[in-house]
Amino acid sequence: MELGNPIDFTGRAVIVTGGTKGVGAAIAEAFLSAGAEVMVCGRSTPVALPSSGGRQAAFLSTDVRDPTAAVALVASTVQQFGRLDVLVNNAGGSPDADAATASPRFVEKVVALNLLAPFYVAQAANLVMREQPEGGSVINIGSVSAHDPQPGTAAYSAAKAGLLGLTRALALEWAPKVRVNHITAGLIRTANATALYGEDDGAAVAGIIPMGRLAVPADVAHACLWLAGPHSSYVNGADLAVHGGGEIPARELARGEPEPPSRHLDHLHLHPLSSW
Repeated sequence: MELGNPIDFTGRAVIVTGGTKGVGAAIAEAFLSAGAEVMVCGRSTPVALPSSGGRQAAFLSTDVRDPTAAVALVASTVQQFGRLDVLVNNAGGSPDADAATASPRFVEKVVALNLLAPFYVAQAANLVMREQPEGGSVINIGSVSAHDPQPGTAAYSAAKAGLLGLTRALALEWAPKVRVNHITAGLIRTANATALYGEDDGAAVAGIIPMGRLAVPADVAHACLWLAGPHSSYVNGADLAVHGGGEIPARELARGEPEPPSRHLDHLHLHPLSSW
């Protein structure tokens, strides 16, 4: 059986929303390394764009919560690269907010960014992908909060649970030309996250993860390469957990281990309340 090279994306075009920093930048750089043409977007122009091997991602300033802007993002990508093969819906996030006092405006913005925006961009991408002989792949970056909400994350957890449901619904409707899959991401060590883990630099948090460490952005990026590649051609509507096994059960921690720290922060859940 000829397996071929599962990470060769030469001649393919990829969009990574929120792809200018952190996990998104790592995803963009992974696809660049694999030979793809990559478009990243964000609400502000970054100091430096993702790059690899002398190649650099293209950038379009975009607020993906705006349906018109989402359509324009896909159109600009197709105009520049001639096609669209992979969409990674990575943009998302939310600060903590008490459910009893969260304002309607706050809730609307959280849901718009974490659920509606991926829907809008995926709709536009599907229109292109379904007309291509090779079809395409949509990957939604989700969160453990969809499965295991924490205090202060009501709107965020609900939106992320909705994203998982959206993934499964689109997978049913758009197959076989367009595959749609989901990644449940856990705690990930990024520049923003490190500042929030305290003086031990995340050691206590890592202690409640079976793999014994926080994820790094490359862990999610490598999962995206697999889901978008030929070796996952029959994988559709899946939820791929990239969280190191989740958490060590409380009953195990109770056998003498110190109380685990709060883990209400994940890779996207790190934005200051003032920005909302």
